[in-house]
Amino acid sequence: MGLTIGVDIGGTKIAAGVVDEEGNILSTHKVPTPGTPEAIVDAIASAVEGARAGHEIVGVGIGAAGYVNRQRSEVYFAPNIDWRNEPLKAKVEARVGLPVVVENDANAAAWGEYKFGAGKGHRNVICITLGTGLGGGIIIGNKLRRGHYGVAAEFGHIRMVPDGLLCGCGSQGCWEQYASGRALVRYAKQRANATPENAEILLGLGDGTPDGIEGKHISMAARQGDPVAVDSYRELARWAGAGLADLASLFDPSAFIVGGGLSDEGELVLDPIRKSYKRWLVGGNWRPVAEVIAAQLGNKAGLVGAADLAREPDPIM
Repeated sequence: MGLTIGVDIGGTKIAAGVVDEEGNILSTHKVPTPGTPEAIVDAIASAVEGARAGHEIVGVGIGAAGYVNRQRSEVYFAPNIDWRNEPLKAKVEARVGLPVVVENDANAAAWGEYKFGAGKGHRNVICITLGTGLGGGIIIGNKLRRGHYGVAAEFGHIRMVPDGLLCGCGSQGCWEQYASGRALVRYAKQRANATPENAEILLGLGDGTPDGIEGKHISMAARQGDPVAVDSYRELARWAGAGLADLASLFDPSAFIVGGGLSDEGELVLDPIRKSYKRWLVGGNWRPVAEVIAAQLGNKAGLVGAADLAREPDPIM
C-alpha cells in the first residue's frame, strides 16, 4: 500500500511521521498543540505537510484521545479537547488532500505494539497503557476489536470500587483511579504523610514535603529502596494485576502488553503486576496463564499504529 503518515495528538505537541509497511518511521514533523479545536485541525494539517515533504503518501491515520465512531471519521467526545461530534476526518482531508482515518489513541498504540512491537507472534492480546490515566486496546483473532459503536476498550473506566474515588469522567471507583500515574503519586503522598520516617529518600528528592512528591521522584526513590516508594508501586501493581485478571476472564488472551509511561520502569512495576494477576486469576493454579510483557515501541506506538491502520479500508471489527 505504500507510505502512510501517523499523527499523535499530545497535550503539548502534535507529531506526524511517515511510516513504511514494516513500521519504520522515515521522517517526522512536530508542532505545538494549540488551545482551540479549530486551531488543532490546522496544526494537524501543518504537521502532516511538514512530514510528507519528499515522500509519496497514500493516507493519514490520526490517533485522538476520545471516543471515535465506528466509521473512523468522527470524534464523539474528547476529554481534553472541546470536540463533540467533531467531523475530524472530513476537516483534515479538506486541508491535506489525502484519505484520512481517525482512531482512538490507545487503540492505535495497541495496534502498533501488536504489529511491530511486543505483540508480534500473538493472535490474541490485550494492551493496557499505564500513564496519567489508563487506556487499552483489544486484538482478538488478529483484528482490532472496537465494538458496535467504536468505543470499546475504555478499560480505565471499568468500575473497580462501587462508590469509590471520583473520576474525571464523572463516575466513581474507575480502574484508573487505582492503577495509573496519578494513583501512584497519591499513594506515595499518603504514605509519606503517614510515615515520613519511611520516606526519607523520597522526600529528599522533592521539596521535603509530601505535597512536593512527583512521579519521577517515586521511581528514583524506589530504585534506591525507599520503603514508601516501593510500597506505592506494590499498591498500584495490586490494582493493575487484579484488573488484568478480570480482563482474562473476559478475553482469555495469550499476552497482556503493558505500555504507557509506567511501563518504562520495567520489572519494578511488571513483576508485582504479574504476581497480583496470578493471585486474582480464577483457577490460576490450574489453567494456562497469559504472559504479562512490557511494550517495546514506547511513545512511538501510537504514531506507528495510526499510520498502519490507515493502510486498509477497515481492518477493524
